[in-house]
Order: sequence, then structure tokens, then C-alpha cells
Amino acid sequence: MKEVILTPEGYEKLKREIEELSTTKRREVAERIRIAREFGDIAENAEYDDAKNEQMLLEHRIATLEERLRDARVIDKKDIAKDVVSVGSKVRLRDVGAKQTFEYYIVGSAEANPAENKLSNESPVGKAIIGRKKGETVEVTTPRGSKIKFKIMEIKAA
Repeated sequence: MKEVILTPEGYEKLKREIEELSTTKRREVAERIRIAREFGDIAENAEYDDAKNEQMLLEHRIATLEERLRDARVIDKKDIAKDVVSVGSKVRLRDVGAKQTFEYYIVGSAEANPAENKLSNESPVGKAIIGRKKGETVEVTTPRGSKIKFKIMEIKAA
């Protein structure tokens, strides 16, 4: 399994999700199973089958998250370089062609969320800028095959 890189915030979020699934969600599913059993013959009980299926999926999700947490490497703010882009950096990029500026937080793939401007270090843009310095221009090939040039305007530890 590949290494999971998490920010301290991502690590805490993952712990909270496991806690929520392991307590509240497990109780909810157990209650659904209990109620479905009361309907009678479980051999032909769609509610029971659905609840048991949900239980199986829940347990799989919990196991997956626990494995991710166990294998995670949490980056420490003091380890984040301020002169080059790395996981944990907040980076301001300028799209040279569109003349637009974007600010991204570079995170491990487990925390990536483009809607929150959290880019994975494994994404095309992430790969292109990791290890680069302020002032450098990088060319990124998009999934559609077009090329975009970004100039690194600012790097700071997030």
C-alpha cells in the first residue's frame, strides 16, 4: 500500500470520521437490523437484507479508514519548506494564459478536495509544482491534453 500523507488537520478529521462511523453510525445500522428482524421471516425480508448490506459496507469503510490512519505519515508544520513547494504548502499560482491567480493548499491524495482548493501532490498541477520555487513557471498537461502554464507567485507553510 502506498504511503498516505496527511496534514495535522487531515489526521484529526480522519480520526473524527472513524469515531462517528464506529459509534453513531454503527448504532443506527444495528437498530435498523433489529427493527427489520421484527418484521418476521428474514429469508424474504428486503429491509433486513438492506440493513445487513449497509452494515457490511460500513464495516468495510471503517476498516479502510483505520488502515489509512495506521499507515499515515503526518507532516509537521516545522518540516514544511518555505522556499519550495511541498505537501503542506499554501501556494499562489498565476495562470499565465488566462491571467488569473489561484491559491491552493497542497495536500496528500487522501485529503484532496478541489472544491476547497486542496490539491493533491499527485494531481497534474501538484506533481508539476512540487519541489519548485517562487518565480518559476511550470507547464501542466490537463487531463484533456491541453497545456497550461503556471507561475509560482508565493509559497508559504499553511
